[in-house]
Amino acid sequence: MDRILIMEDDRSIREELALLLRANGYQPVEEPPCELALLDINLPGENGFEVCRRLRQASDVPVIFLTARASAEDEILGFGMGADDYIRKPYHSAVLLARIARLLKKKNSALLAMRGLTLNLKELTVSYQGKTEELTKNETRILACLMEKELCTREEIIEELWQNSLYIDENTLYVNVKRLRDKLKRLGAEGYLRTVRGVGYRL
Repeated sequence: MDRILIMEDDRSIREELALLLRANGYQPVEEPPCELALLDINLPGENGFEVCRRLRQASDVPVIFLTARASAEDEILGFGMGADDYIRKPYHSAVLLARIARLLKKKNSALLAMRGLTLNLKELTVSYQGKTEELTKNETRILACLMEKELCTREEIIEELWQNSLYIDENTLYVNVKRLRDKLKRLGAEGYLRTVRGVGYRL
């Protein structure tokens, strides 16, 4: 049973979330270890951003901000701290459960393989013909998207990385793709990551 950390200032919402999670086969907990974390931003003492930062220093568990704070600045800061998703209150139970299931499925699917490449989602590494390169979190997500779909639009990759393409300069994506290409080249997999003009990228 996957353990889900709930850090929520409002007692009634916290109890509502715990009931929802139990009813769907999850175990709500109030402290780590956990397989996924649901964080409010407005918490007594240390805020949700700081909690997320500490979690990221210790583990790669998926983090979802579940908050009433709806500004673009808060959302950007949340992703900057390492969050995987950002959901505004009032939340829809089915949507929240779908996002949780998606992130847990990705976390539990540790290895992806395609055309001789092996991507380790837990270790953040890619291997080819006996050689291994370490990847950043963004490089890992880009490669995972391409290995799952073969062809991904720029918009799909941006959504995968940052969840909201409105606030991301496309040049940031280009820089991440270039670094990933360089690492694949060092492995001997030069030419694997190709640009599809006007669409996006493919393996």
